[in-house]
Amino acid sequence: MPKGEKLRKLEKEKGIVIRFVIGHSATPGGVLDRAVDSEDAEHKDFLRLKHVEGMLTSTLAKYRSKPRIYIGCMKSGPVLSQKEDKYYEPEYRKFGEDGNKYFRHATGQLYAISKDLAAYISINSPILHRYANEDVSLGSWLLGLEVEHVDERSMCCGTPPDCEWKAQAGNVCVASFDWSCSGICNSVRRMKEVHDSCGEGEGAVWNVDL
Repeated sequence: MPKGEKLRKLEKEKGIVIRFVIGHSATPGGVLDRAVDSEDAEHKDFLRLKHVEGMLTSTLAKYRSKPRIYIGCMKSGPVLSQKEDKYYEPEYRKFGEDGNKYFRHATGQLYAISKDLAAYISINSPILHRYANEDVSLGSWLLGLEVEHVDERSMCCGTPPDCEWKAQAGNVCVASFDWSCSGICNSVRRMKEVHDSCGEGEGAVWNVDL
């Protein structure tokens, strides 16, 4: 990701705007919000939303004491070797014969890693190999390390009716996706509909255990 003047040049000349999209903590004006405000003042690369993700905060808080943890919707899909495929892997031969599957890794829509692992990736980024797909790349970097993989099913939800049924049953999803889009199809039009149907509700933030 470009920084400083290169970032501004990309926005001005290409119209490409890159931002870290982030909400607010459960304690407005607290240490977390102040830390983000400080970093944003320096780099100006945050988009702050007027929203608190109560369920996401609760989910991640369960693992805060773990030093090396990798949380997400774990999968092991096929290695696609045909150029016309959406997620074609040019280096498919590295993964064995045709029809083989990737090693287990978190799907790219949403995952979380602990601070130690983030630091490891940052320090070693010049020598970490990147595959065609970002989630596969991350999974490969952590494969040979002492890392706890957590298959967090609340990160494996589809859009309505899937997430809606789960919410009604008390199993609120951290995030919802149309898997064919690697996100939400027609997101500008459908984002509010999905949030209203499958969100954690206005009172969720007051039940967050930090």
